[in-house]
Parts: sequence; structure tokens; C-alpha cells
Amino acid sequence: MTNMTKTSLAVITGLSLFVSGFSMASDEISSDLQKESYSIGASLGKYVSSQIYGQTQLGIDVDVDLVIQGVLDSLKGEQKFSDEEILTLLNQRAEQLNSAREARDERIAQESLKAGKDYLANNKKSGQVTETESGLQYEVLTMGKGRIANPEDVVTVHYKGTLVDGTEFDSTYERDEPNRFALMSVIEGWQEGITLMPEGSTFKFSIPAELAYGEKQVGIIPPSSTLIFEVELVKVEEPGENSHGMGLSGMGMGGMMGKGKAH
Repeated sequence: MTNMTKTSLAVITGLSLFVSGFSMASDEISSDLQKESYSIGASLGKYVSSQIYGQTQLGIDVDVDLVIQGVLDSLKGEQKFSDEEILTLLNQRAEQLNSAREARDERIAQESLKAGKDYLANNKKSGQVTETESGLQYEVLTMGKGRIANPEDVVTVHYKGTLVDGTEFDSTYERDEPNRFALMSVIEGWQEGITLMPEGSTFKFSIPAELAYGEKQVGIIPPSSTLIFEVELVKVEEPGENSHGMGLSGMGMGGMMGKGKAH
């Protein structure tokens, strides 16, 4: 966050110097009009700072002094370029940003893919881990004695999901509420894994990217990520059984909803 701090300070300092030149400026903000007016400026400042920070994080330089000058010139009706020229320049910059973003995403995807493959290769060496033909790996933590789900069934589960580096991206335990859903609506790794579990079981799944979200980024889950879940199968129901009121409890559902349903 060092770059963000320096950038924000530069913006604030520049605006402060400009404002101090006005004889009408006042430190006192008391009326609703003053407060509302100040809020407009504060909102604009936050937006500009976030844009600058986002672009510098992609490795695209920004001349902060000229950003401030452009804002002030526009407010005074003295901008140095026509609207058409500004649009052309901004489109040109948008192309740079898109290229930088694509390069960053590809780098992250390759790093995630390698980390996942390394994790899976090491994980399957454990005598407690079984690997299926698809590449799904699972470990039985607790073996239940209930019914086993069919692919078309509705299940209720508690789970915790992490990346291979231990970063937790979702947990029904944190929300203190299990999720209930049609098994066919979730990612392939879950569809396969849950049908291996008798009701009442807790399994640990290590799901390769191709059985999870592939090259998609979902929330904080990077593209091409291997996902790790501890899943407790609470209940199995046939389709239509007690279907009234069925919903996706605890709207997190991170890392488990099917590829076409990611959001």
C-alpha cells in the first residue's frame, strides 16, 4: 500500500495548495450546503485516487500533478484538449490497461496452475489420500453410515474452502448455517466427490482446476486454482422431497457453484 499512500498524499497536497489560493476558502464546514458540497469533492477525490492506484498496480505510470491540473482546468472550463482529443487519449490508455491486465491475469493463472499441480503431486503421496480417475483427490476424515447421494439428489452440507496456500475463501461454519442445493448445480469436483460420501461423513477434497473453475476467476479465487474443501454431508434428499422453501442458504457459495453459475 506504499504506492497508494504516496499517490494519495500527492493528490491531497496538490489540491490543498490550489485551494489555499482562494480567499473564500474556509476550514469551517457547518451548513448542509457546505457539507454536501464538500462530500462531492471528497467522493471525486476517492474515485480519482482509486483509479490512479489501480493503474499504477498494473505497472502503468500516472503523472499525478497533471491529473490534478486536468481536474482543476476542467472545473474552470479551461481544459487544454478538446473533448474528442480527450476521448481518443483515454481510449488509447484503456488499450494499454487492458493489455497490462491480460498479462497480469495470465501470470497469475500460470502461477496458480503450477502451485496446484505441485500441491496435488505432493498430496497424493499421503497414504490417507485416494485419487480418482478424473484427478479428484479425497481423504476420509469421518465415515458416516447414511445414504449415498445420487447425482440428481439435493444435499445439505457444511464446508470450508481454501486455496493451496491456506487462504480461506468461504465457510458455512463461519456463517453458522449449512448450504442446501441440487448436487447437479455445483462444480464437477463436488458432483463427483459428494457421491462418494455416505450421509454423516466428512471428507477432504483436493479439486484440480479443471474440475473447479478452470481459467475463470471467481471472487478471490484466482484463475486455474486447485481448491481444497473439508465437506460434511449433513443430509441427502431425493429431488422434490421437502422441496418447499429450498434455497441456497448463506449466499457465499464461493468455489462450489457450477461454472455457468459463478458470480
